[in-house]
Amino acid sequence: MEFIDYYKVLGVDKKATADEIKKAFRKLARKYHPDVNSGDANAEKRFKEINEANEVLGNPENRKKYDKYGKDWKHADEIEKAGQQKHYQQGYQQQGYQQGFGNDDFSDFFESMFGGGSFKQGGRSVKYKGQDYNAELQLSLEDVYETRKQVLTVNNEKIRLTIPAGVENGQVIKIAGKGGPGKNGGPHGDLYIKFSIADHPIFKREGNKLFRTVDLDLYTALLGGELITETMSGNVKLKITPETQNGTRVKLKGKGFPIYKKNNQYGDLIITLNIVLPTQLSDAEKKLFQELKKLR
Repeated sequence: MEFIDYYKVLGVDKKATADEIKKAFRKLARKYHPDVNSGDANAEKRFKEINEANEVLGNPENRKKYDKYGKDWKHADEIEKAGQQKHYQQGYQQQGYQQGFGNDDFSDFFESMFGGGSFKQGGRSVKYKGQDYNAELQLSLEDVYETRKQVLTVNNEKIRLTIPAGVENGQVIKIAGKGGPGKNGGPHGDLYIKFSIADHPIFKREGNKLFRTVDLDLYTALLGGELITETMSGNVKLKITPETQNGTRVKLKGKGFPIYKKNNQYGDLIITLNIVLPTQLSDAEKKLFQELKKLR
């Protein structure tokens, strides 16, 4: 296997923190995402390299193995286990265990391991589960407001994924058997997908609740009336009571965010009213406010 410098792929230093690696991955993933570079084969290849690098460096255990064993990091467990086998080789052989290397040539074991050979214990080839893959899927708040299907490409394989409405930012789901191939007939690894949901310019989400601030003119706040405001499911009409105070909170039941895996159940939308004072008053308006001041 050819050595790939994953630090170089992500453009980070070997001493980079987990947050620095995450930020670098997100920036490059947005830049080279297939949806942004439709039909660009080079961008698609670069995107795959970026994802592969993140699968390794974004996982603390994988990164530790990569830093220690380089291109052979996937076989770290076998290598360390083999080291133990060498130490106790004679005792194991007396107990009837067979090993894939001779007494005087331990290095042949590594050659056979990475050249397609197999490790035998008790006369049988030991099966190893394939590598687990980790991927991050970036979504908007609208993307997870309704259940939707999406096709992901992982190692040239298209995977159809159903994203349930209401998934949380940072939530991880497992797709069994979609990781790396196993060794010696072992099972495939699994694919772990982490959802990264971007902040919304209007709505703030906290679990199943949504929050937003809406401007209200002074006259409607004083005299009462109606206000049309936006929710994630369409516009609604609010009834404003006379003498509404600045910072008043209005709860719209069932207009918040979907409850995960519960059909047609939603949290609440909390609206904070922000009273906007008029500016650039005319002389006539100023005179009227002066009269009001006298009355008060």
